This record gives sequence, structure tokens and C-alpha cells, in this order.
Amino acid sequence: MAQPEGLLFSKEHEWLKVDGDVGTVGITDYAQNSLGDIVYVELPRVGHQIEQFGSIGVVESVKAVSDLFTPISGEVIEVNPALGPDSGLVNRDAFGAGWLYKVRLKAPSETGALLSPSQYDALIAEAAH
Repeated sequence: MAQPEGLLFSKEHEWLKVDGDVGTVGITDYAQNSLGDIVYVELPRVGHQIEQFGSIGVVESVKAVSDLFTPISGEVIEVNPALGPDSGLVNRDAFGAGWLYKVRLKAPSETGALLSPSQYDALIAEAAH
């Protein structure tokens, strides 16, 4: 499955969309599909400083609880308010309305450590074998 263009990806299956100095973060369609029905998402608080690839929360599904890792460093400026009452939004629209949080980028150059859509496709194809 081809990934959406304009996004960068972590090996931990998070995506990042950069718009100026703000990044929007979510989990990939591959990740939500692997987890199954998501029932709870724990996200960092607004104002929290996060470090690239650090653990910042959890996603709980009917199958498992998985750590969330941030693909970029910065300050959390917004969390998706829709996920409180409807965590399943991540399953239904992982790359859209199911986004997790927004961060003011501390070091935009960190995006160089992330994967392009085609590199991420190769990573998940390798995992499938």
C-alpha cells in the first residue's frame, strides 16, 4: 500500500506532516491495522517538551497496549480533542481526522532521520516477510 505523499515516517510507525515550524503526528495505517480496534489513546499534555524517538504515550487496542514514540522533538501545542470520546477515529482515518498531536518543531533538521513514503513502504514490506 503506497503511503500518502508529503509525510515522513518513523521506524516505530508514526507519521509526521510538517507545515512551517509545526508538525502534525499520527500513527500509520499499517500500525492501526496491526493493533486492531483502538479503545484508548494517551497523549502528551500541551506544553510538554518531547524528544525525538522518545516514548510520549500509549495506544491501547483490544489486542495490546503499545508505546507511542515521537518522530520529532519540540513542544506539544495541541492534542486531537476528538480522540477523547472516539479513539476509534485513528482506525477509521489514520492519516486524516485520526491525527494525534501537533508539535512546534525544536530542530527541523531532525526530519533527516525519518523515512520517505517509499522507504516506509519498503520497511513494512520487509516486516511482512
